[in-house]
Amino acid sequence: MLGLKLPTDPRWVNIVEMNIDDILTDHAFCEQKAASTAISLMVSFPEYTELVQEMIALVKEEISHFKLVHDKIIARGNTLGQDRKDAYVNKLLKFFPKGGSRTTQLVHRLLYAALIEARSCERFRLLSQELQDEELRTFYHNLMVSEANHYTMFLGFARKYGDEKEVNQKWQELLDFEAEIMKDLSKDQTIHG
Repeated sequence: MLGLKLPTDPRWVNIVEMNIDDILTDHAFCEQKAASTAISLMVSFPEYTELVQEMIALVKEEISHFKLVHDKIIARGNTLGQDRKDAYVNKLLKFFPKGGSRTTQLVHRLLYAALIEARSCERFRLLSQELQDEELRTFYHNLMVSEANHYTMFLGFARKYGDEKEVNQKWQELLDFEAEIMKDLSKDQTIHG
């Protein structure tokens, strides 16, 4: 369904189990960054009315997810903690060259967002199936459903605003690049690491 070329190493869940508080902090910041991405798309491309409308809804949803994760952190007797650099995203964002037309820039940003959401969805699915903590399994199952919808929305907009054949080719190339990145990850206590 997600089209990812390399699945997450299932042993990543063992790292999560031993570092759940770190994962929850990283996850909270991922939700905040997703909301920031949606705001940035609205600010950068205000002429795309349908996109702006969807991004408004997405900001509300991502901030509500941030609150859900933050509430889990508090319930566990912890505080949010510090944000860390996301090696996965930083590597991913090097794929497309900088510049190009506004449409090209928009398509690239939408493809990046789609892939990040797809990987998050895949990770949440794994957590929903493999975590020992039943409450967290249910929590991640519910978030997985949302992430799948986000992935398809971003990919749909990329295909709508760009040349569909070209977008599909770029998407496949980005998926290949992401698979190479993932070979070095799944060893860290982060959502994407």
